[in-house]
Amino acid sequence: MRVMSISVTLALLSACSMNPPLVKPALPVSSSYASSAAQPGNAADLGWRQMLTDPALQHLVELALENNRDLREATLNVAAVQAQYQIQDASRYPALDATAGGTRQRASSPEAPAGAIQKQSSAGLAINAFELDLFGRLRSLSDAAMARYLASVEGQRAARLALIAAVADAYLEQRLAEEQMLLTQSTLADWRVALDITQRLHRAQQRGGIDVAQAAGQVATAEADMHARERALRLARNNLELLIGAPMPASLPQGVPLAQQPVMTALPAGLPSDLLVRRPDIMQAEQGLVAANAEIGAARAAFFPRISLTATMGFSSAEMGGLFRSGNRSWSFAPQISQPIFHGGQLRAELQLAKVRDSIAVVQYEKAIQTAFREVNDALASNETYQHQIVAQQRVVDAAALRERLSKLRYGAGQDSRLELLDAQRQSYGAQSTLLDLRRDQFKSAIALYKALGGGVS
Repeated sequence: MRVMSISVTLALLSACSMNPPLVKPALPVSSSYASSAAQPGNAADLGWRQMLTDPALQHLVELALENNRDLREATLNVAAVQAQYQIQDASRYPALDATAGGTRQRASSPEAPAGAIQKQSSAGLAINAFELDLFGRLRSLSDAAMARYLASVEGQRAARLALIAAVADAYLEQRLAEEQMLLTQSTLADWRVALDITQRLHRAQQRGGIDVAQAAGQVATAEADMHARERALRLARNNLELLIGAPMPASLPQGVPLAQQPVMTALPAGLPSDLLVRRPDIMQAEQGLVAANAEIGAARAAFFPRISLTATMGFSSAEMGGLFRSGNRSWSFAPQISQPIFHGGQLRAELQLAKVRDSIAVVQYEKAIQTAFREVNDALASNETYQHQIVAQQRVVDAAALRERLSKLRYGAGQDSRLELLDAQRQSYGAQSTLLDLRRDQFKSAIALYKALGGGVS
């Protein structure tokens, strides 16, 4: 027991650390965002259910968070790194083993009677090669392992946030494909009716062959668009099934049309410094910086002496029956100290490697901040301009619809050519399709800003 007490006391006294001071680099970005759309507050304070209120989309996100394989892998990686930390941290403490054994051997020494068999039995407790961490080497390695674990936790949060955004994007792609298909179906039906009328007028010799050819080409264009819309819808559905990790549910709530999507598009962005505590990828890079800093301390400590202890305490006897008698107690205490003298430059190379990795971690940390700053600025710029563009495009749609109606009347009265009506119909169809694209892009931009600000984890 005295040996164990000495070991524990020395372990408690070994709290020295050779880690260099952790100095985070200054923010390598501007102190404010370039866009005038930046507002006080932070959209990351909103949970993803507050951001994405479409019932169908919420159900899909819930399925993805439960079943997505990439997220499962990220979660398992967290568990694996946590176990690695526990393994590393355990080396800082004595490993106590219960031992028991026995030997039987035939003696061949001159002192032993001829043919004598010697017996020996033992039982006790053992501490094997416990290192006293006087210079903080093991503590630094443990700190580095803890930082790696925390980085994996942030990596899992980043994967979760990316998954939520990916499901929302895929859902909007599906909504776009469905609405584009409805628009094309309606347009195709109108153009087929127009083709039928033109063919009958041609048979009655009231329209020329060029009008029939133009009407037929218009119908063929819409039919080709239908196949493209169907392909886009299937691909979007396949992408959603991959993200949610299961077949599309049959009981999915009715989706909200793009024009009525309750996605928030005016989001407060806060300040660039908020990203440091909001963005999981930045926090992950920061923990990488902490780990690299601790590994420098471990590499420094490797230049100093190492003291290890091996101790046993128990009973030893030639007779098993009398093993635990008081007179059979035994103990051993074997401290050992080693001082590196010549390792062929290995220790200096390991220290240099740790310093280089620390510099790499600083660069990665700064790059993560710069990337986040650019993503927020891009999303703010997009959000600021999409609404104005949609308003303008809506005027284009209205003007094209009016032109189409007037062209139909003038064509019926013989005042306009078929080519003029065809151009008006194509313009109206294209304007409506572009408006749908813009609505999809506007909501995807809002989701991108929400993700860039570090939201969506609740």
